[in-house]
Amino acid sequence: MQRGHINPGASEQAWAVYPDIGNLARWSVSSWKYGFGLECLRDNNPDTFWHSEGNQPHSITLEFPKRVAVQKIIVHLDQKKDDSYTPEIIGIRAGTSLRDLQDVRQVNFDKPSGWVAFDVTNDLAEDGQTFKPLYAYVVQLVIISNYMNGKDTHIRGLKIVGPLEEPLLDDTEVFPFVSPEFKMYETIR
Repeated sequence: MQRGHINPGASEQAWAVYPDIGNLARWSVSSWKYGFGLECLRDNNPDTFWHSEGNQPHSITLEFPKRVAVQKIIVHLDQKKDDSYTPEIIGIRAGTSLRDLQDVRQVNFDKPSGWVAFDVTNDLAEDGQTFKPLYAYVVQLVIISNYMNGKDTHIRGLKIVGPLEEPLLDDTEVFPFVSPEFKMYETIR
């Protein structure tokens, strides 16, 4: 596993530039304890958390109505507060439906505290600096194990973001003309 693109303690400004695509998905969880359901993952409140219940593995599934590009997953974990409820290893699975999910990535956490952002794939983009996005209809986070072999899981927040959008040229000149012959006809009177 490459740890260079896992950003523990990431500030919200570090990933706020990425488009949030979580609102496009239908979210579901494998289980929850009453009062600590799915809504706690999305409420932006670090004092609330999703609390799974039952046997492992626990999972969070996002189903999109169309194929989307996923760049990063950002989770809020707190090992000091949650102790053995804190995920230690999370697996990322993706596919076109729940029936064909493939393991994409596994992420190990080292006593996380706060937001942790990580790229969904380990595949380097052409620039050699960033990572390629993952294209999928379904993305699933599977909690493989917790600290101290804990049974249930606490996750205090979860965001899923797409890749940075390539900016177009200035809106006024999408196809700028440079020759005088074309320039004289670029506006309508």
